[in-house]
Amino acid sequence: MALADNRLASDGRDRPTWFERVPPAYWVGGFLLLVMPSFASDFILFQIFGWTFILGIIALSLMFLAGYGGMVSLAQMTFAGCAGYMVAIFGTSAITDISLGWPWFVAIPLALIVAVLLGTLTGWLAVRTEGIYTIMITLAIAAAFFYFTRQNYVIFNGFSGFNGVLPPQLFGVDWRGSTAFYYLTLFWAALCYFAVLYISRAPFGLALQGIRDNQRRMSALGFNAIAHRVAAYAFAALLAGIGGILLTWQSAQISPGTAGIGAAIDILVVAVIGGLRHPIGAFIGAFIYVILKTFALDALEAIGLAGERFQLLIGLGFLLIVFWSPDGVLGLWARWRESRSRDPLLERGGERP
Repeated sequence: MALADNRLASDGRDRPTWFERVPPAYWVGGFLLLVMPSFASDFILFQIFGWTFILGIIALSLMFLAGYGGMVSLAQMTFAGCAGYMVAIFGTSAITDISLGWPWFVAIPLALIVAVLLGTLTGWLAVRTEGIYTIMITLAIAAAFFYFTRQNYVIFNGFSGFNGVLPPQLFGVDWRGSTAFYYLTLFWAALCYFAVLYISRAPFGLALQGIRDNQRRMSALGFNAIAHRVAAYAFAALLAGIGGILLTWQSAQISPGTAGIGAAIDILVVAVIGGLRHPIGAFIGAFIYVILKTFALDALEAIGLAGERFQLLIGLGFLLIVFWSPDGVLGLWARWRESRSRDPLLERGGERP
């Protein structure tokens, strides 16, 4: 009988399907996101959730590097800005003297390829360092890209950048409309999210996490730590590039400030607020950041303070979350669930007998 049970388990027929393994709350959340346009305003769809999904994708690229690879990069917004610039240069914009006007099915892949190449080069330089030195190298690359785009007028149009950068008209849909853009960003956010989940459990992702925990042991087992880390930078640049193209389409323009130092720090704040332990943390942090960024000015003016100090409210929110939980909102959630699972009758002075 036990042998038959083991055979049945080995066949997988008594194991729950992937549909059964997903918690009901996840299905409810997904359903609400799908029907959101039926009851949400255009502002909520386009500005709040559209921006949340875009920042979440870019922060997801940082979460992948830092959470699974142990590499903190400040160049993710640089990769996003590079893809946005390339779409404007290879595609169409209001700056017709520079934009080449190539079709979208050529401009978009080329933009992503250039962003991945930049990410690969950045990774090749950064993975040979650790800790603060990695952060400084990526910060230097971000600063160099910002000043280069700001001072170059032949290719990047200098301080003004490009405007009139719009998504292509496919299937007769205006993809910059609130509902269409909401579903466009939701689709790419979900695709990037599940791609990171899949890769984190694939051999490459498991090897990357092993290199993060003990590089010397993984190298002794025959894994090329440098190659894995460079490949992680390339994949993260692809994610950031997708977010950068969507960000360019949302604002219909790209300028040096889009990929500036402040924007790079904002992505780090978003990732840390949400938490680096799971990919969903990038989108949680993005939602909190967008809410604070959108309504902080009105909240300060409502209590009689200068609206120009809205960054102070954002900084205070960041400090409070990090102070109570270094793992961000996901850390707070994990601690709350752990506290609910404790039985006070089985504990003595905070310890189990």
